[in-house]
Amino acid sequence: MSPTPGTKAPRIYELAQLFLKLGVIGFGGPAAHIAMMQNEVVRRHRWVTPERFLDMMGAASLIPGPSSSELAIFIGYERAGLPGLLVAGICFVLPAAVLTAAIAWAYMRFGALPRVAGLLYGIKPVVIAIVVHALWGLAPRAIKGSRWLGALGVLACFASLLRVDALAVLLGVGVVSAIGRAWSTRTRGSRTGRLLAIGPLAGTVVASPAAFGLGVLFLTFLKMGAVVFGSGYVLLAFLRADFVERLHWLTESQLIDAVAVGQVTPGPVFTTATFIDYVLADMPSAVLTTVAIFLPGFVLVAMIRPLVARVRQSRNAATFLDGVNVASLALMAIVTAQLGRAALIDWPAVALAAVSVVLLVRFKVNPTWLIAGGALVGALAHGVR
Repeated sequence: MSPTPGTKAPRIYELAQLFLKLGVIGFGGPAAHIAMMQNEVVRRHRWVTPERFLDMMGAASLIPGPSSSELAIFIGYERAGLPGLLVAGICFVLPAAVLTAAIAWAYMRFGALPRVAGLLYGIKPVVIAIVVHALWGLAPRAIKGSRWLGALGVLACFASLLRVDALAVLLGVGVVSAIGRAWSTRTRGSRTGRLLAIGPLAGTVVASPAAFGLGVLFLTFLKMGAVVFGSGYVLLAFLRADFVERLHWLTESQLIDAVAVGQVTPGPVFTTATFIDYVLADMPSAVLTTVAIFLPGFVLVAMIRPLVARVRQSRNAATFLDGVNVASLALMAIVTAQLGRAALIDWPAVALAAVSVVLLVRFKVNPTWLIAGGALVGALAHGVR
């Protein structure tokens, strides 16, 4: 593992402390999680360079599973090898899993979800500000002053707006970037560089059982963790197909409640699995299936992390990764715009987002305090209404 500039030897407790904190405050979905990680590991702690962070983010976007969780796993591996990989990933997922299990217990006992509308009203504008701040810092590093990469970023934005699949956008822009470089240097020879293209794993099809079974439940979530690309909304499509339509273990109403839990809890949306399995079975099986859905991410990162450094040694493969990085930021920008429409619903919310941007840029306030402040403002505003 190559050393990171400006830091001492990695410490496991540093990773645990940081990713437990991010797991607790990580509202807003993958774009927000990535923004918070960028602020912590690049800006504050300087564990990795901006360029290295972009490479890991691009690689995480190309493999199945929750991209923000896999980015946390990448960072842990970068800092402390395999022990760091485990600690960073587990600590990032653990708070959301525990909170989701607690909500599932309340749901089963009282038959309803707790009300958090006031908190989310204040938290969402702050999350938008954090993501915008991260995009502003990462974009110049990704574009590198190149009009070509800038144009590819715009192309990725248009493709996303046209609802082209996110994985297709990432791979497509990466390939176009590499072809553009090869075309511009065609007079040097006809040698074609190898491109890094990580495809989806083949998922094991689980046969429909006649009755509920923990083994089938485990394999179903393991399959989802190994084949689901994109956001949590893609996962929800799999959940509906398997648990509502095929297995008939959940009702539409229960699935909607599970979706709500995934939206109102911090951390990765994949912890929806914890809620579903607690409703279907009990706490031990909820723990087991939570492990199942996240396990492929740990394995994939451990397998491909050494390849990321090698990619940079090949000009054509590095150009491919440059295109993927630009496309990743473009997709992140589109998601942020979509979230902004849902978060900035009135002038107080817009003002809260604007103040948060100023505090981040001018005074470099820690996002943790901003989220806490946003939650307080939202609770007060909700109480006044």
